[in-house]
Amino acid sequence: MQNREFSYYLDRISKYAGYFAAVLVVVLSFLVAYDAAMRYLFSAGSIALQEMEWHLFDIIFLLGLSYALKHDKHVRVDIFFERYSPSTKAIIQILSMLLLVIPFSLLFLNDAFDMTYQSYLQHEVSSDPGGLTHRWLIKAMLIVAFVLLLLQSVSEVLKAYHRLENKTILWKTLGVVVLFGGVVYFAWFERMAFWFDPVFLMFAMALVLLMAGFQVAFVFAAVALFFALISDEVGLEVLEMLPYRTYGIMGNVTLMAVPLFIFMGLVLEKSKMAENLLSSMGKLFGSVRGGLAISVVLVGAILAASTGIVGASVVMMSLIALPLMLKHNYSPALASGSIAASGTLGQLIPPSIVLIVLGDQMHLSVGDLFRAAVVPGLLLIILYIVYILLISFFNKEVAPAIISNEPYGKVVKNAVKAIIPPLLLIGAVLGSIFAGIASPTESAAIGVLGAMGLALFNKAFNFELVRYAAIETVKLTAMIFMILIGATAFSLVFNELGGGDMALQFFTGDVGSKWTFVLVAMLVIFLLGFFIDFIEIAFVVVPILVPIVASFHIDPIWFAILIAMNLQASFLTPPFGFALFYLKGAAGDKVSTGDIYRGVVPFIGLQVLALLIIVLFPDLIYLFGE
Repeated sequence: MQNREFSYYLDRISKYAGYFAAVLVVVLSFLVAYDAAMRYLFSAGSIALQEMEWHLFDIIFLLGLSYALKHDKHVRVDIFFERYSPSTKAIIQILSMLLLVIPFSLLFLNDAFDMTYQSYLQHEVSSDPGGLTHRWLIKAMLIVAFVLLLLQSVSEVLKAYHRLENKTILWKTLGVVVLFGGVVYFAWFERMAFWFDPVFLMFAMALVLLMAGFQVAFVFAAVALFFALISDEVGLEVLEMLPYRTYGIMGNVTLMAVPLFIFMGLVLEKSKMAENLLSSMGKLFGSVRGGLAISVVLVGAILAASTGIVGASVVMMSLIALPLMLKHNYSPALASGSIAASGTLGQLIPPSIVLIVLGDQMHLSVGDLFRAAVVPGLLLIILYIVYILLISFFNKEVAPAIISNEPYGKVVKNAVKAIIPPLLLIGAVLGSIFAGIASPTESAAIGVLGAMGLALFNKAFNFELVRYAAIETVKLTAMIFMILIGATAFSLVFNELGGGDMALQFFTGDVGSKWTFVLVAMLVIFLLGFFIDFIEIAFVVVPILVPIVASFHIDPIWFAILIAMNLQASFLTPPFGFALFYLKGAAGDKVSTGDIYRGVVPFIGLQVLALLIIVLFPDLIYLFGE
């Protein structure tokens, strides 16, 4: 009982940290919007205010790390994990905390303390005139965050241990782990050579742990720590740079757009906008064969351009559109395929979180990537609609027309009323970015205010909506940035082991051809997309490819768009595509897994066709300006 009470109090600490971060999400949104308005309307900018914004952003994701762990929001590859027994899941959780989270957190805390103490001794202040003083305070948030993460990991161990019915299995498992550790230590002590190149061993170990169900972020971090320990040419000294790299992430204004766009999307998700859109568009196109599926594609595109949250879009359309389509005798395969494919358009169509992350990792302008993604996004929408029209024409039973007694004029009027508000929001957010008037972060803040305005318009705005959206924003943002920290640690050790040079040599020496490199890179990303999420690919694989892209003099904007299109396809690839899990989870027994797989295969083919068109005609991405 004492252990459970202790765990309860530790959980409360993380809970209040998460609630405080959620409040800061709302404050940050209004602060960025206010700052943008003052600078653009009254030319009254403030360096201190801008630095306060990224300090709030830092506190949000850092305090969210332990809160996300409390709610098990740190993403894991659950291909096998979901089939484990409760006892096996508990053992995985205990091992994850003891072997991955706690060792890495202790190492990070040691180096973060040195960095913070050095800043305190030097009385470090902002390098910009009028900026904030006492820079050590924001660096100290790294210490606070990882102390909270340590405390929460202890709580997770206690809770998982309590859930175990047969504790003997745990001790036997820990015995095997200790034995493995002893063998590794003996091999290191005797300076035994690696049988395989440690670069390959790093990836192999990471893949095994990922497939076993350990949290992604902590796998990358702990694998980096493990190989730094056992490799004499690396050593723990290489990870001393990690707090400085993390501090660089904290000061990245571009990445501040991530929580703001997530917050905007979650507010829209709860505001009934999607429900109204689907209902109106379904009636508008229902009289055409395949009309319901076409309306799903168009609504998916609008949701993508206004929310950008793939999981939310797929789940919403599964709950709202799927029963309607099945009721009107649509083929379960076509219904499932159109919903899954349309729901993943948010991976590509701006304001895509994928494009923001790629822009950061490839050192590209997010505005340029947003402009370049417009034509590929439109191309996919057109291909989807053409496919639906053709299959409906040649097989009239898969998507019959719907006869409605409602006057068509009234249907059009209702559709226009449902479409105009989100289109205005899209125009305000993307238009300000494309015109160069505002940065993505500023546009995201304006988008948050617009989303709240739409919620008010739909009479759905209340405290509970803001609370839900802010708390979920903290969880998702913390998950993304913990993966970035883990991937940064992985990259530091990977490059120190010569992995970057090895990849460069392979592609420039062994492959030797620009087009062969593009083909191999796209194939690797496509295959990885079967197993791991886009965030891990963007943070781990993309940095390896960046210098190779430069060595071949490849247009980085074009290459980034190819990656984004490829990652979008990975959301649909059976058997592990995340959109398929979202769809099946929301649909329940309404459609079978076989129907879903059969339905998405043609849409995957259309995505590959769109990718091929952009490869053959690269200038298409610049139709909206360079």
